[in-house]
Amino acid sequence: MKVQDVMTPEVIMVAPDASLTEAAQLMKQEDIGPLPVCENDRVFGMLTDRDIAVRAVAEGRDPRATRVRDVMTPDLVCCFENDDIEEAARLMQETQLRRLLVIDEDRRLVGIVSLADIVQQTGDDSLGGETLERVTDPTGR
Repeated sequence: MKVQDVMTPEVIMVAPDASLTEAAQLMKQEDIGPLPVCENDRVFGMLTDRDIAVRAVAEGRDPRATRVRDVMTPDLVCCFENDDIEEAARLMQETQLRRLLVIDEDRRLVGIVSLADIVQQTGDDSLGGETLERVTDPTGR
């Protein structure tokens, strides 16, 4: 099974020049924690609710004046839409991430795949269980 078979193709994104207030409102409206930071389907980073809390609120930054690009996580972990789902699960395990951005061969964002997608869509309980165990292992093993 391929990543494209289980991913969520509709991805809510935020622009790098959006304010943190705008990003947080989008997170609230859509009931999501991570937002890919994109321009024209090109991914520049990832903004999470934790990024806002730790890199902005904890440092006393003004959320109306602070731009997404100033606190986003620039290091991305992505998989390709044509990767096998086992490869995506392995990457989640190695990086201890519950979600991966999915890109096409032109490196354009085409979706997002989550641990829940793998568990629900594949029906492979052992793959889902092993991935969950390794993603949540605080020792990173």
